[in-house]
Amino acid sequence: MSTTTFDAVHEDRIAPPSRLLMLAEGRAFWETGATLMMWPWLQFAPRGDGHPVLVLPGLVASDISTRLLRRYLRGRGHDVHGWGLGNNFGPRPGVEAAMVARLQALHDKEGRKVSLVGWSLGGVFARLLASRHPHLVRDVVTLGSPFAGSPRATNAWRVYEMVSGQSARDPERMQHISPVPPVPTTSIFSRTDGVVAWQCSVDRPGPQNENIEVIASHVGMGTHPAVLYALADRLAQPEDDWKPFDGSRLGPLVYPDPSRK
Repeated sequence: MSTTTFDAVHEDRIAPPSRLLMLAEGRAFWETGATLMMWPWLQFAPRGDGHPVLVLPGLVASDISTRLLRRYLRGRGHDVHGWGLGNNFGPRPGVEAAMVARLQALHDKEGRKVSLVGWSLGGVFARLLASRHPHLVRDVVTLGSPFAGSPRATNAWRVYEMVSGQSARDPERMQHISPVPPVPTTSIFSRTDGVVAWQCSVDRPGPQNENIEVIASHVGMGTHPAVLYALADRLAQPEDDWKPFDGSRLGPLVYPDPSRK
């Protein structure tokens, strides 16, 4: 990624997605339908090795929202678990401790590190967990998660403050969320995201981290065929042999170049 593009990502004056993009979030229903139609093709994604995967839902959502995603990953050979904490109303008292306990229990049960998959706010939590407890985490994949730029560069920050009772501006947590966690980390994002400004979901690529661009809505990202395929590919990698994602065989209409201006 060019320096110019990365600097833009961390600019504190990034605007939320336009009203037009927000209205276009209705296409999530079509994206889910496309996944169901392409279900046989999605079985060609690499299979996993049975290690535990913890999936964290987005703001206000629950494990119901990640049911299709978890079913797909389970079919690709992963030991997949929902977060089990009801609706995600933000970092209310006890929530972070409960997530750590869930992570620790999965690690202890299997004796293996846990992959974290987080959708939107769930991805923010995943990065927080990986930064604070890297000895328990194998890798992190986030879907449309706002971990950079202004906390108010989304169309959901007012909802976040209302349901969590906390300010979207939280410097203490952001110091653990914005830096790349010390484990392999993938951010899947969309420039047509109608909820989170895409610039807030982009990291500077490094030896253990990457960005994967898809053409998807925010609401439909967890049920989008290109997202599910990339997610399966990332989670199927050997634990000690991480390599960047190669979407070239499927072309730029499926996986555009994330570094383009």
